[in-house]
Amino acid sequence: MIIEDDIQIRENLKDLLEKNSYQVVVLEDFKNALEKILLEKANLLLLDINIPYISGEILIQDIRKKSNIPIIMVTSYNNETDEALSISYGADDYITKPYNPNILLLRIKNILRRVNKYYNDKIIYKDLIFDISKGTIKNNNKEIILTKNETIIFSYLLSHKEEIVSRDELMTILWDNTEFINDNTLTVNISRLRKKLEELETTIHIDTRKSRGYILL
Repeated sequence: MIIEDDIQIRENLKDLLEKNSYQVVVLEDFKNALEKILLEKANLLLLDINIPYISGEILIQDIRKKSNIPIIMVTSYNNETDEALSISYGADDYITKPYNPNILLLRIKNILRRVNKYYNDKIIYKDLIFDISKGTIKNNNKEIILTKNETIIFSYLLSHKEEIVSRDELMTILWDNTEFINDNTLTVNISRLRKKLEELETTIHIDTRKSRGYILL
């Protein structure tokens, strides 16, 4: 996702990326930029420091409260102070204009490779990182350990996110885990999982759909 108010630079950058097989979206209206960025759920942001309504550095800080999306600052500022501040606020990399297109493409490729490797056993959904191998959920710097059953339930709900999952489905996958699960045990596990999500102050929650089951939103 490109966040750049200079139309010519934005279009040149979009053209460069699309020619190198990237799917690109651009932010053209900078009012409520944070909400629009989070809604897009991009894999990486190319963000200019000078944008209308809000500075790029403040926007980085706001994004980091909600998401771990990789961010490369693309700016005309060329001094160590701005670079250090951008990195300290949460940018993953920093490149100045005019930039070498090949260098920018390499930096994008390296960041995406590093992120994909790091999250090999992890799933990112909205503002949450779910580590399947460790059985943990994490939001920003707070991490909570899930029980085995909670891990199984959350993993299944996440794989069917924004879809209704019946209680029978959940009890079946838990039963396949060789532990005896009754209706009350499932209710208790769902309740505990909800409390852990609340502790993380995440935007993610589990809704009950009467007579139908649960849905992760």
